[in-house]
Amino acid sequence: MQNFNIDSLLHPLDTSLPRTRRAPVIGITTNYVDGDATLRERYYKQVVQAGGVPLLIPPVASPEVIEDTLHAIDGLLLTGGGDLNPLWQGEDPSPLLGSVNAERDEPELLITRLAARQQMPIFGICRGVQTMAVALGGKVFQDISDRPIQHSQKAERTEVTHKVAIAAGSCLHALCGDEIFVNSFHHQAVSEVPQGFRITATAPDGTIEAMEHVCGSPMMGVQWHPEWLGAEGLPLFQWLVSEADLFARTKALHSSILTLDSHCDTPMFFPQGIHFCERDSRILVDLHKMTAGRLDAVTLVAYLPQDDEQAGKAYADHIFDEVRSIVDSHPTHLAFARNADDLLLNKQAGRKSIVLGIENGKALEGHLENIAHFASRGITYITLCHNGDNDICDSARGTHTWGGLSPFGHEVVGEMNRLGLLVDLSHAAETSFYDALHLSATPIVCSHSSCRAICDHPRNLTDQQMRDLASRGGVMQVTLYNGFLRTDGQATIQDALLHIRHAVDVMGIDHVGIGTDFDGDGGIPGLASAEELPNLTRELLRSGFTNDDIAKLWGRNWLRVLTQAQSRAGK
Repeated sequence: MQNFNIDSLLHPLDTSLPRTRRAPVIGITTNYVDGDATLRERYYKQVVQAGGVPLLIPPVASPEVIEDTLHAIDGLLLTGGGDLNPLWQGEDPSPLLGSVNAERDEPELLITRLAARQQMPIFGICRGVQTMAVALGGKVFQDISDRPIQHSQKAERTEVTHKVAIAAGSCLHALCGDEIFVNSFHHQAVSEVPQGFRITATAPDGTIEAMEHVCGSPMMGVQWHPEWLGAEGLPLFQWLVSEADLFARTKALHSSILTLDSHCDTPMFFPQGIHFCERDSRILVDLHKMTAGRLDAVTLVAYLPQDDEQAGKAYADHIFDEVRSIVDSHPTHLAFARNADDLLLNKQAGRKSIVLGIENGKALEGHLENIAHFASRGITYITLCHNGDNDICDSARGTHTWGGLSPFGHEVVGEMNRLGLLVDLSHAAETSFYDALHLSATPIVCSHSSCRAICDHPRNLTDQQMRDLASRGGVMQVTLYNGFLRTDGQATIQDALLHIRHAVDVMGIDHVGIGTDFDGDGGIPGLASAEELPNLTRELLRSGFTNDDIAKLWGRNWLRVLTQAQSRAGK
């Protein structure tokens, strides 16, 4: 019998302990028919059955409204419906094109692109997978009615009418096996998958039936309608809800900790007229990518090539002048940070922090007093050398000029200690590393290095170096430079995780961090720019690192050493 008493309905909630964790929220795009935003119940009921909370998204073509909507959800479900207008992919309409739904196209293409920028889990069904393809750079066939298989079945929606073969090693394969029988209600289909995606299922006539992202972002689309297949279709919704739950944890973690990238070479691109406060495709780190990637702070370095005779103190000053101009022009969004207090205050105020460093002590031009000059400009560290010996020390790619630190290099380390600057030994020869390690009164750092035991490159640290660095309280920041992650082939997120895991095993969780080397040739698929960094946090969570572990990796370890160095300034 129906219960019409609200108090009794609320009784289970009121008499149990308050819930400590909410279910992930799945945003579901709606259809648009005769002025109504509509949705078949199958979609939201499957989301609920999979453990998610459905939130219906009407087709509103406002980027600002869509951005705000995305803040309220943890995963996105793109639903089925009418044809996509081929003009969105630069094609004129075919005579066989079906009825398009102009009210849906623009907002759904926008929300897909914006959700992908945030690394949000996305699941597309039928029209939804086609929307994913077009929004992210792929294409769809306008009509496939001439295919040997009937893809617009007349049978009931709960009836399966053909099978699809599933690619081994795919996420879809883990969910559904080698092949499954599906229903089919479409006369458009994906013709080209976007960059970073792979085809994961095909019909016997070669029609693309599914695709998924292969570089770390949880995005998947299928051409059939699993919401009508009951228990057979439920695993796909459970995948979305599970990934959304992990994404919610990732977002919450980034909100509660400080995330700092210890090394980026973005200022190297200033001569090209980059726009740091706009989304600029020429650089991997800008204000918009930091925002989408939930990155709180970035260390922008003045990089000086060893073989450029013109690059010296004046060049470094010019770089810092340019950075100051950018920061001063956007005081509500950006602020400098020199210490842990600055970083935390900027995060609380909603500003991204810009930290300064120098890559290559060549900027000193052999004058010890220039260290104080750059300290007054706000730098936090100097990488003593780059690819080649200089007047401070030998480089990992040098010719053993000094056998480690030069006499001037000894003075440099002492003066940096006195001024509270971190001594950075990335790029240095082992002899230079050990000279600095034993000489420095405060722990040294390697702002962007990885593990030689995994990738045998002279720029990487040996296990013994790592142990000795940790014994002196220092940190090694694992970098995302492909050639420092593996000796051959394309590195992946799993390679980055392998280096982090190995470094933690050798050094302990208190001595490892992250320095991407973005815009200095750092970046790998799935971690290709600042906006993709949540993928790393997500995989750290998935592989068993605790929130506290990840807080240390994302900046707490680095800040501990920076604070130690700064607390000794003047002594």
